[in-house]
Amino acid sequence: MADWLDTLSDFLVGFRFETLGAATQEQTAYVILDTMGAIAGGMAEPEMQKLGTNMTGGMSGACSIVGTGRATVSAAAAFLNGTAGTFLEMDEGNRFAKGHPSVHCLPALWAAAEMRGLSGKTVMEALVLGYEVGARIGIAAALRPSMHPHGTWGTVGAAASLAKLLGYDAAKMRETINVASSLTLASSKRTMLEGGTVRNAYAGISNRMGLMAIDLIEAGFIGERDGVASVFGHVVSDTFDSAKMIEGLGRDWQIDKNYFKLHSCCRYNHGALDALDQLLARQKIVPDAIERIDVASYLYAAELHDQAPRNTLAGKFSVPFAVATRLVRGSSRVENFTWDAVRDEKVQAFAKRVFVTEDKAMTAKLPQFRPARIDVRLHDGRTLSAAVEANRGDDQDPYSRDELTGKFFSLAERVWSHEVADGVRTKLLALSSVADVRSVLQQQ
Repeated sequence: MADWLDTLSDFLVGFRFETLGAATQEQTAYVILDTMGAIAGGMAEPEMQKLGTNMTGGMSGACSIVGTGRATVSAAAAFLNGTAGTFLEMDEGNRFAKGHPSVHCLPALWAAAEMRGLSGKTVMEALVLGYEVGARIGIAAALRPSMHPHGTWGTVGAAASLAKLLGYDAAKMRETINVASSLTLASSKRTMLEGGTVRNAYAGISNRMGLMAIDLIEAGFIGERDGVASVFGHVVSDTFDSAKMIEGLGRDWQIDKNYFKLHSCCRYNHGALDALDQLLARQKIVPDAIERIDVASYLYAAELHDQAPRNTLAGKFSVPFAVATRLVRGSSRVENFTWDAVRDEKVQAFAKRVFVTEDKAMTAKLPQFRPARIDVRLHDGRTLSAAVEANRGDDQDPYSRDELTGKFFSLAERVWSHEVADGVRTKLLALSSVADVRSVLQQQ
């Protein structure tokens, strides 16, 4: 009798991209566009520039390092692009999986496709499935609270997507998933809370390990009989509901339930920022008029309480800083989470007036909702309040395609001219008709 892993493997092998509805095909194109924008924008950061130089040196290859005009071997390209993609905290995600499926798959897929001159439709087909596998593991398991989800189930998603890209049969697909399950990280949540930028490498490692899983399979290595249930049911989590891995397969696509970001910070900040945006739309408030701000939200948001973040990553994982930089500097865009913003004395001082606490009733609404309430106490004695249930950008309150296009340009133009960025955008949105993905970044 077939088990869940057989059922999943058979489904992955038999799936064809053209069977997707038009809306899901379009959504996949925008997920790829958004992820590529996040990678390009992240590659402009000084740490990424130095890392790229240190890792590749004079080493050349066929795989693009996005935003640099250079190419290298697949392992280095997948790692660098995956790492850059999370650097700005602008990569899309899935609230049910509590993580970021696309950036854990796409860099490895893109490198493998460029090496082989594969079509855009092949990449899209594989990404949809890698997204599905990774997200479903995130849903089926309950990672230990001390773990960061990056570098965990995304590794299995990357490997499964590569196995699809390479045309593996069901037996080989199953073995790939089993091998990849043992190549995941023991990633610490403290890195994001303390500004440990090693955290930005987790997604890069997932992409690198996805490629490694393929290398191991091709060399004859094997994994456990059910590595996913073993690792995600007993090692990094005590529970794993295998029924959730196959329930509604081919009918309910996780990529359709994703969220996109316009605030350049951890998703757990977004409820407070959305509420603040609503408040500011109703009434103009200058920072000097504010005595203190209290934010109530769910558990994970309440953990982001650092009032003095030590670097840009810590700032992206701080509700007090996010609220402060939005008010003092005028927006929550990328430029207001840079080193200049972290070192801005006005932002630093204001962040110490922002306090965040857990509202258990809000925590109980996860994962369907991510609520937040913001109370702004003014020096004149008034308190102004606003609250949200859902975050902007997810399937409950999506951003427009125009907003996502504007976001892409704001990120891509950190490394490309507008003309080059627009050329990449045009090709990515028509990726299903691109015969060879190597043409997409050839003008970068």
